[in-house]
Amino acid sequence: MSYNNFTPIQLDALKEVGNIGSGNAATALSQLLNKKIDMAVPYINIVPFDEIFSGIAGEEIVFGVLIRVLGDTPGNILFVFEKETAIDMIELLIGRREEDLSEMGSSVISEIGNIISAAFMNAIARFTNLTIIPSVPAVTYDMLGAILSTTFIESGQFDEFVLDMETVFLQDNEKIQGHFYYIPMPGSLERILNSLGVM
Repeated sequence: MSYNNFTPIQLDALKEVGNIGSGNAATALSQLLNKKIDMAVPYINIVPFDEIFSGIAGEEIVFGVLIRVLGDTPGNILFVFEKETAIDMIELLIGRREEDLSEMGSSVISEIGNIISAAFMNAIARFTNLTIIPSVPAVTYDMLGAILSTTFIESGQFDEFVLDMETVFLQDNEKIQGHFYYIPMPGSLERILNSLGVM
């Protein structure tokens, strides 16, 4: 089944999965930062690989956390932080501001990405009754276009579709914005939908 043929009901089901995962991730982020974090309803879009770059600033420098998804729904999850967001969170956790990514800063971003992504995937696993296992995260700091290209091509999904989940966390009414790019292996999204009874 081609992802661009998903029905409105199927897209709503994926959005509900996103809601549950993001809510769990917001709770984990709140505990990590020791601040109240609210969550905006995630924006879900299934985008052809050929069009993924049309709506982004490919030369924007971002922090990316790549986590391989193992188990029933294999693929990759790429969590992208805008540079200022990442720097603000590093400062909050280590008590000093750094414009260049140090080893400590890289470890902080890795741990934040690990906690958020694990909370996200664990919630989806409970909701769908599927086995979803995250790998050890890898952190990169590069142009967004370069990170996305490398991730998609390594996944062998460059001629497929990607699930773009824009989740906005709110701290004191200020946005902590991130993108989840889920690059599924063939059949993974169908397994999620099948577990929800909407295939």
